[in-house]
Amino acid sequence: MLFHQEPDSWEIIEGLKIGQTNVQKPDKHEGFMLKKRKWPLKGWHKRFFVLDNGMLKYSKSPIDIQKGKVHGSIDVGLSVMSIKKKARRIDLDTEEHIYHLKVKSQDSFDAWVSKLRHHRLYRQNEIVRSPRDASFHIFPSASTTESSPAANVSDGKVCSSWVGNSWLAYLAHCQSNLVELSKLLQNLEILQRTQSAPNFTDMQTGEQIHVSLPLSQQVSNESRLSMSESVSEFFDAQEVLLSASSSENEVGCDIMWQLCCWTGLGSATTSEFYFFLLRLERFQNLTGGAFRNGRRTCLPAPSPDTSNINLWNILRNNIGKDLSKVSMPVELNEPLNTLQHLCEELEYSELLDKAAETDDPYERMVLIAAFAASGYSSTYFRAGSKPFNPVLGETYECIREDKGFRFFSEQVSHHPPISACHCESKNFVFWQDIRWKNKFWGKSMEILPVGTLNVTLPKYGDYYVWNKVTTCIHNILSGRRWIEHYGEITIRNTKSSICICKLTFVKVNYWNSNVNEVQGVVIDQEGKVVHRLFGKWHEGLYCGVAPSAKCIWRPGSMPTNYERYYGFTRFAIELNELDPLLKDLLPATDARFRPDQRLLEEGNIEAAASEKQRIEELQRARRRYMEENGIEYVPKFFKKVIDANQREAWVTNETYWELRKDPGFSKVDIPVLW
Repeated sequence: MLFHQEPDSWEIIEGLKIGQTNVQKPDKHEGFMLKKRKWPLKGWHKRFFVLDNGMLKYSKSPIDIQKGKVHGSIDVGLSVMSIKKKARRIDLDTEEHIYHLKVKSQDSFDAWVSKLRHHRLYRQNEIVRSPRDASFHIFPSASTTESSPAANVSDGKVCSSWVGNSWLAYLAHCQSNLVELSKLLQNLEILQRTQSAPNFTDMQTGEQIHVSLPLSQQVSNESRLSMSESVSEFFDAQEVLLSASSSENEVGCDIMWQLCCWTGLGSATTSEFYFFLLRLERFQNLTGGAFRNGRRTCLPAPSPDTSNINLWNILRNNIGKDLSKVSMPVELNEPLNTLQHLCEELEYSELLDKAAETDDPYERMVLIAAFAASGYSSTYFRAGSKPFNPVLGETYECIREDKGFRFFSEQVSHHPPISACHCESKNFVFWQDIRWKNKFWGKSMEILPVGTLNVTLPKYGDYYVWNKVTTCIHNILSGRRWIEHYGEITIRNTKSSICICKLTFVKVNYWNSNVNEVQGVVIDQEGKVVHRLFGKWHEGLYCGVAPSAKCIWRPGSMPTNYERYYGFTRFAIELNELDPLLKDLLPATDARFRPDQRLLEEGNIEAAASEKQRIEELQRARRRYMEENGIEYVPKFFKKVIDANQREAWVTNETYWELRKDPGFSKVDIPVLW
C-alpha cells in the first residue's frame, strides 16, 4: 500500500502489517542502478547491486561482488523506503545514511521496486519471528537496531512478539546498563571539554561600542587563542593513556565494549576507563565553573517532554518535500529562532579579532577557517529540537561589549524564507543572507543551506567569502537523534589570490567510524599545501601534524544540566534574555518580544502552542492582504543587491543603528507581528 499515488510525488512503501506472516522467500535479484554521491565525487554513479534475503549489497561491478569488495550493505527491512515513479527514484533511509538510487528504464524500475518490497516484507517477517537475527549493529553500519517507521508497527502486541517474555527481562537489564554507561560517557565528554576549555575572565562593560575594543576583550582573546599551543599532551591523553589492553583484561560486557568503541576508547579496560573518569572528575572539582559575564546562566524552565508526539503522522506525507512550510508542534521547538541562530555563529568571534591582528596571510586564513568550523559546534547537543521560523519583518539585535561587536538580523523574505544579518566591530565586519531547504527522507532530515558568508578585515583590506555545508538529522522519529554536517567549505579572499582554504566536513560512511571529522588545507597560488588542518567540529581544530599540531580553537565547556535545557551552550542561554533596560530601545519586532517563544522558554507549553498558531495566522492574513492589494514587502533594514558573482544578496541599508538612537524606534512605522 502507498500513501500517495501521484507520479510526481514521493510515495512511502508500507512494511509488514499486524498479523501478516508466512511471507514467501523471495528470489535473489541483481543488476545495475545509479547511486547518488555527495562527496567527493558528486553526482550519479553506476553501481552493481545484489538483493538477497532482504540485504542489499553494492559494489562497482559484479566481479567486485564476487571478490568480496563490497562498498556497502543495506538492511532493507530496517529502512524507510520511498519511491518517485516519474523520476524512477528509490530512496532508502537507514537512519545513519540516506541512499538515493535511480533506475534508467521503467521496466527495470518496476522490477526493482517489486523485488525490494518483497525482500523488505520477508526480512521484516524474519526479524519478527527471530529477534536474534535483527541487525544489532553498532554505528556506523548501514543497518540499525531500530526498525523503520513503516516496519515498526508501534503496537504493544507486535512489540511482545518481537522479544518474548524472556527477552523483555534481558533487554530491561541491558537498557539499565546502557543508561548508566551513557551517563558516564556524557560525563567523560563534558569533563574532557572542561579540561580543554578556555578560561573565561571577567569582562568590563562599556557604554559605547564600535569606537574601540575594551581592554578586557583583548585580554580575553589572547587567553583563548594561541597559535603556538601544543596539543601533544591532548593526544597522549586520548590515544595513549587508555591504549594498554590485553585479551584477558577485555571488558566482559559486549555493550560496554561497543560503547567504548563508539567514543574512541575501545582498547581501554574497564578499570582504566573508570580510573580515567575519576581523574577527570577530580580535575573538574578543582577547576569549578567558569566565571560568567553578568548574564544569565540558566533558562527559566527545562525542555518539555516530546515522547507523546507522533512525528510520523506529521511527516509521512512530506517525503522529499521542503519542510519549512510545515507547521510543527511547539514542543519540537527550542526557545530561539533562526535570526538568533545567526548570531550564535559569532560565539567565537575572537577568532576574527585574532585574524585581524595576524600579519601572516596564511595564518589569517587558518583563523578564518577555524571561525567557519566553530559555528557548527553548538549544534552537537541540539538534534532534539528546531528553532522557531521567523515571521516576515521579525528582527533581532545583540550588543556584546565583552566581545566588542554589535549585531542585528531581519527576516527579509517569507517565500522563500531568507534571513539576513550584519555584525560589526573595530576589527571585522561579518554579514550573510541565508535560506534553508529542509527535506525529510523517512528517518532523516536534510538541511540544505543556500547563501554566502562574508567577512572583511579592514586592517589588511581582506574580504573572505565561503559557503555552508549540508546538515542531516538522523533518527528523527526516535528519541536518539544525532546530527551530522558534511560537505566542503571553500574560503577565498576576493581581494587577494595568495591562498585559499578547503575545509571538508567528512561524511560518515560504511567503513569509517570517525564521526564529526574535519580535514582541511591552506593552499598557495601554486597549489602547494602551506598548512594542514584537522579535528572535529564539536571538539576543536588543529594545525599541523599530530602529535605536535597546534590548537587553533576549542569550544567552551557546557553548562550544568545542559541536556535538560535543550542542549544550549552558555552563549545560547544568553541570546533570548531580555534586559528591562533594553525594552524601550528595541523595535517591537525583536524576537525577544515574541510571545510563543517566550512562553516556551518559561515552560508554558499550552499557551505557547496557542500563541504560535495565532502568530502564524496573523502572518497568513498579512500576506493575503498584500497579495490582494498588490503590495510588495520592503525590508526595513536590508536591501537587495547583486554581488560580484551576479547573485542576489541582502546587505545592510545602514539605517538600523541610526534609527535606534534617541528617540529609538518609537516614531518608525513598525508592523504588528504578534
